[in-house]
Amino acid sequence: MSTAANPSPAATAEPHARDRWGIEILLVLGVSLGVSAIDSLINFADIQTRGGFRGAVATLNTAQNPRAWVDLSYQLLGVVNGVVPALLALYLLSRAPGLAGFGIGLDTRRLKADLRVGLGFAALIGLPGLGLVIVARQLGLNAEISASGLADIWYRYPVLVLDAIQNGVLEEIVMIGFLLSRLRQLDWTPWKAIVLSAAIRGSYHTYQGLGGFVGNFVMGAIFGWWFTRTKRVLPLIIAHSILDTVSFVGYAALHGRVSWL
Repeated sequence: MSTAANPSPAATAEPHARDRWGIEILLVLGVSLGVSAIDSLINFADIQTRGGFRGAVATLNTAQNPRAWVDLSYQLLGVVNGVVPALLALYLLSRAPGLAGFGIGLDTRRLKADLRVGLGFAALIGLPGLGLVIVARQLGLNAEISASGLADIWYRYPVLVLDAIQNGVLEEIVMIGFLLSRLRQLDWTPWKAIVLSAAIRGSYHTYQGLGGFVGNFVMGAIFGWWFTRTKRVLPLIIAHSILDTVSFVGYAALHGRVSWL
């Protein structure tokens, strides 16, 4: 009995699907992390042409207003604004019916295993990543990163945790689940797609300096490799959310109390 090779997703799609998928990629990146990458690269060039990153400070999670209720409103609006592109990506993926977890492993059927993997990735990436940031800052290749610019007020830590989760949801759904799925449908080879995704991820962290690019490129490559093998994005969201929660909350709690922060 003869067998035939399975056709690629692009080969079995309707004729106009490839164009639509390419446009979807551009639009989702255009309202989210693609624009952030361009903005960050412009900032990188600006700092480099003004003497470099030695002495520069990159402040994350900045206060938006001196009045508490106004600032909290802006902080919560920022979280919602960050999640919406991820919801758009999920909506576009949902147009192919019958795919559990939107076809990217966002379901909770393997929650315990996903939690274990997420914790493992957080440990694997977090400790070397912290070392890279410290070394790059000492070499003048990275800005000093202030992970919390929020005042010491009652909503400080809840907002930092929400920001961390929002980062994990946005970046992993858009840059891994959505982008790698669409590039596969366009017949990109896995490693070509992974490198592009990782390069974009690194690019929107260049406001931190060269160390920010390298560290996040490596993280993106590892996450992309995992997703290509497993088609599960939930562990990556968990890992990213843990990493950012520890970074944001840890900085807010320890800044001024330890010498290297």
